[in-house]
Amino acid sequence: MKLAMLNGLTAQQFLSEYWQKKPLLIRGAFPGFKDFVSLESLQALAQRDDVLSRLIAEREGEWSVKQGPLKASDFRGLKRAHWSFLVQGIDQLLPAGKALLSQFNFIPHARLDDLMVSFAPKEGGVGPHFDSYDVFLLQGQGHKRWQVSQQPDHELIPDAPLRILRRFKMEQEWILGPGDMLYLPPRYAHYGIALNDCLTYSIGFRAASHQELLAQFLIYLQDRVTAEGLYQDADLKPQAHPAEISAAMIDKVAAAIKQLTWSKDDVAQFLGSYLSEPKPHIFFDAPARLLSYAKFHQAVEKRGLHLSLKSQMLFVGEQIFMNGEQVTVQGAARKLLIHLADRRVLPGPLALPEAAGELLYDWYQAGYVKLGARAENE
Repeated sequence: MKLAMLNGLTAQQFLSEYWQKKPLLIRGAFPGFKDFVSLESLQALAQRDDVLSRLIAEREGEWSVKQGPLKASDFRGLKRAHWSFLVQGIDQLLPAGKALLSQFNFIPHARLDDLMVSFAPKEGGVGPHFDSYDVFLLQGQGHKRWQVSQQPDHELIPDAPLRILRRFKMEQEWILGPGDMLYLPPRYAHYGIALNDCLTYSIGFRAASHQELLAQFLIYLQDRVTAEGLYQDADLKPQAHPAEISAAMIDKVAAAIKQLTWSKDDVAQFLGSYLSEPKPHIFFDAPARLLSYAKFHQAVEKRGLHLSLKSQMLFVGEQIFMNGEQVTVQGAARKLLIHLADRRVLPGPLALPEAAGELLYDWYQAGYVKLGARAENE
């Protein structure tokens, strides 16, 4: 199916021709797009201590970054600066943010990072830079000039508080208005400059480095592997230097370490836990009025339920991953939970298998799922 938000391309065409390959400018990707945040509401979110935000300013070539939570006073004294402020995780704060992300379901949930919204007045921005992830830049109110470059020169300004390119050589340039969108692959240099007061919605897709994946996988393995045996050196010989670690000892330990092995299933379970793990600043709240299991079961069958905006749910085979937790589910319960993972909602009325009901009740008590088939402000 051709998608207007992709310039009339099918999802397959976009993925094969543009994804992680080259930019794509999409005029009118979201015709008549209406902002669901304002400068005032964005500033209010930036003042919360459970929200990640940044205020970035540039004065005569000198950059500064103020990490949130921000205060109203942080926005004073900026008249002579070029500035912008950004709020992360809007999809975990506002149902409209999650609804916007659902438009990008042609990309697997496991690749999604979050929705960031930024505000910048005239000439504001965050400087020329590059990202290590894929991003769609959707323009809300106002207009922004985007300059992009595939330059191999990624040298940064030394000692700057954020990653600003030392030399930026523009190759392409566009002005985006409300509803226009620009896709950029990883490591494409880009520079956005506000032409007037504007809001930009950045849909980012995570791309962990191999170093990060390796480090996290080893942490995952440390509680799940066992190695038989004890270090032995019955063949120990006198050493000329007692402080020297001998080649024989190195060989014995190397042989012990070689016992560390893993399977494809181990990798799959690691990815499910790792990719669904909430970020450190995210916390879940239990329901203010907790229903008994029987009443919860009745309410779900009648009204349905939905994932909390903060929840991430993935699956591999019979393994279901909810916010870093892993369970094995089979049969009708598995089918129901896969629908919840894909759609983030189970509309009622529905028949709730007992195995799924017990698991969902646990998640309900933890605040991972909420009653009703429609998310409200959390």
